[in-house]
Amino acid sequence: MRLGTTSYIIPADIVPNVEFLAPRVDDVELVLFELDEQSNLPDVTVRQRLAELAAAHDLTYTVHLPLDLKLAADGSAADVSIDLARRVIDAVRDLSPYAYVLHLNGEDLLGGPSATGAAAWRRRACRSLEVVGAHVGDLELLAVENLETWDPAHFAALFEELPISRCADIGHLWKMGRDPLEVLPAWLPRTRVVHLHGLAERDHQSLAWQDPEQLDPVVAALCAGYAGVITLEVFGENDFDSSLAAWHAARARVQP
Repeated sequence: MRLGTTSYIIPADIVPNVEFLAPRVDDVELVLFELDEQSNLPDVTVRQRLAELAAAHDLTYTVHLPLDLKLAADGSAADVSIDLARRVIDAVRDLSPYAYVLHLNGEDLLGGPSATGAAAWRRRACRSLEVVGAHVGDLELLAVENLETWDPAHFAALFEELPISRCADIGHLWKMGRDPLEVLPAWLPRTRVVHLHGLAERDHQSLAWQDPEQLDPVVAALCAGYAGVITLEVFGENDFDSSLAAWHAARARVQP
């Protein structure tokens, strides 16, 4: 396993965050955005520094694409989410990311879609993934994340049709009131990235908020043979430090 966290732990830009984290983690999830005139997509200088840090610390990067992927209303690949995904991929390609984590737009799944509607959504979702995967050059590098907004069972057919990977977000399952152990055995063989974060009124809080009865079975399942990236998906130094301590404490309990 490679243990990591996000590129927003200290109140600074990406490079200072990675410099701060590099001695402490194995992977950094680059959280990128491009909104109006604001953008944190890395330029050549930033990419060079990130590459230097990766080489010096045996560090890998995962990349979280900014928008929920979908096709345009006319069924073409001209939607802003796909255009932005392409720009992000181009901006980080030199860093050889371990995975591109993404959300699929599932608005059509809300409210209990008909079988026909669900089938139409799957076709559009597959096409979106094919377009972005072609730009990456390897569909396996796309890690589709489960969200708390809709039942992840809707996504199952996508993994049968395409050689994509999973991003198993444990925090989102907890937020749904689901036991992660109900799905992890089936998910882990195709999982490239795991997101771990605690719940305290909202998610993406310190992992220390989770009771050992919840956390330990998940950690035990991951320690039983998972070999991908685990991202402590929190945003702040205190939450990172306490999440890291909670992870190590759980590992000590399940692997004495």
